[in-house]
Amino acid sequence: MGSLPRDCQHLLVGNGIAMNPLDPGEFRRQGRMVVDFLANYYENIEKYPVLSQVEPGYLSKRLPSSAPQDEEPMEAILDDVRQHIVPGLTHWQSPNFFAYYQTNTSTAAILGEMLCAGFNVAGFNWVSSPAATELESLVMDWLGKMLELPRPFLFSGNGGGVIEGNTTEAIICTLTAARDRILRRLGHNSIAKLVVYGSDQTNCSFQKAARVAGIDPQNFRALKTTRSTLFGLSPDTLRKAIRLDIDEGLIPLYLCTTVGTTSSAAVDPLAPLCEVANEFGMWVHVDAAYAGASCICPEYRKFINGVEFADSFSFNAHKWFLTPLDCCCLWVKDPNALVKSLSTAPEYLKNEPTESKQVVDYADWQLSLSRRFRALKLWLVLRSYGVQNLRSHIRYHCRLAKLFEELVEEDCRFEVVFPRYFALVCFRICPSVVAGMSNGHIVENGHGEAWKLNKVNRFNAQLLRNINASGQVFMSHTMVEGVYVIRFAVGATLVSERHVIMAWKVVQEHANSLLSMPASE
Repeated sequence: MGSLPRDCQHLLVGNGIAMNPLDPGEFRRQGRMVVDFLANYYENIEKYPVLSQVEPGYLSKRLPSSAPQDEEPMEAILDDVRQHIVPGLTHWQSPNFFAYYQTNTSTAAILGEMLCAGFNVAGFNWVSSPAATELESLVMDWLGKMLELPRPFLFSGNGGGVIEGNTTEAIICTLTAARDRILRRLGHNSIAKLVVYGSDQTNCSFQKAARVAGIDPQNFRALKTTRSTLFGLSPDTLRKAIRLDIDEGLIPLYLCTTVGTTSSAAVDPLAPLCEVANEFGMWVHVDAAYAGASCICPEYRKFINGVEFADSFSFNAHKWFLTPLDCCCLWVKDPNALVKSLSTAPEYLKNEPTESKQVVDYADWQLSLSRRFRALKLWLVLRSYGVQNLRSHIRYHCRLAKLFEELVEEDCRFEVVFPRYFALVCFRICPSVVAGMSNGHIVENGHGEAWKLNKVNRFNAQLLRNINASGQVFMSHTMVEGVYVIRFAVGATLVSERHVIMAWKVVQEHANSLLSMPASE
C-alpha cells in the first residue's frame, strides 16, 4: 500500500479510497446544509407540537439497530433528522414553550458554538490555549461589571469568574472549597459533623451537590418557608436551625441562598441571611440561576442587594441570556479556596506560565480537567447585542409576563397564586370555582379542608395535562404548601405578544371544557 501525501490527513475507508474527515470544501458544503436546515426549522417551529407526542422507545423502531458499515451522505442523515429526530423533540426554542425556565439561544450564540467546536481546544490551563483562558477572564469581568458585582468578585479585585457547565457544578465546587477550608482546620474526621442549609424552595441541585461533596444526608437542612415571607428563607428560621445544630455538636458549613427559585421565582433576603451565616463563619453561595440575568437591568439589581456579604455568586447565562447550554457563570471572592480543593499537578501538565503564578489555570476552578471554549459564545452574545439590547430582551419578557398576569386577573375563575417578580406567572383555577361546578360534590358535604384542596389540585393538574396534550403550548407545574400551581414562564427567544395571548386562549378553552363536565368525587 502506498503512503499518503504528507499534507493530507486522510483515513482509508474499506475500499482503499482516501477520505478526509475534515476537508474544508466538504465542511463548507455540508455546513451550509446544516445552517439552512436549522434556519428552516426556526421558520417553521410553530408548526410542531411543542411537547413531543411520541411514545417511549419510538426511535428504536425507526432507526437501524447497528451503525452503518459504509459512509452515508449528509443529505440522507439530515432527512432522517427531519423524519425521526424532530418528532421526538420537545421544542425548547418554540415561542409557545412556557415550561420550566427556558434555555434560550440566538444567532450570535449558535455561531459562537460553531467557533468553539471548530477550534475544539481543551483549555484546561493557560498554556494549552492562552486565548481560551484570557477571553473567559475578560468576559467574566465584563459580566460582573454589568451586574454591578462588588469589586472583590472580579479579577481586578483579587476574586474572579469562571464558566461552569451548570448550577450543580458551581455548587459542588464552592461547597467542596468550603468543606476543605474548615476540614484543614478541624481535621478530616469532622466531615460527618458538617451541616449545609437552604430552604424548601432551594433547587434540588443543592441536595445533589451535597451528596457529591460527602455531606451526611442527615445534615442537609431544607428549612421551611411560608407565604408570610413570600417563600423566601427567614433569617430567624436559619438562626434557630444553626443554634440547634451547634447544641447537637454539629458544625454549620454552607448556606445556599436563592434569587428566583424554581417553583415560584421567590427571592431570599440576602443581606440578613448573610449576616446570620457570617456570625457562624459559614460560606454563603448565591444561586441566581434564573433571575441573575435580569439584574443587568437597574430596576432588578435590587434583588441581589447583599451579595457583597456572600462568598460566591452564580447565574445561568443559558437560561435567559440568549446563550445556549451549557453556560453557568460563577464568581468567587477567594479563587485560592477553589484551587486548593480542585487542583492537581501531574508532571505532564507542568509548565513555566503555571509555575510563575501569573496565569489562571481554569482546570483548578472546576470538576473536570478538559474544558470547552465556552467564553466564545458569551463573547459573541455580548458584542453582537450589547448591554442595552440584552436589557431590552429581558424587559420585554417581563412585560409579556405582566400581560399574561393581567389576563389571568381579568378572568374571575382564575387566580395568580404568588407575586410576580420577573417573567414567571404562577396561577390556577380558583378553589371556589371548582367547588361551585354544576353537578359538583364539594360544597359543604362534610369533607375536610385537605380533601377539598386535593380536589382542587387534581382539577388543576387535569387542566394542565389537557393544555399540554393539545400540542399548542407547553407549561409545567409546581407544588408549594400543598397547592398545585401552573407555571407560565416567558423566556423563549422567539416569543411575542401574540403567543402569550394565544396561550391564554388555550388555557381558557380547556378550562371551559373541564368546567362544563360533571364533577366526580
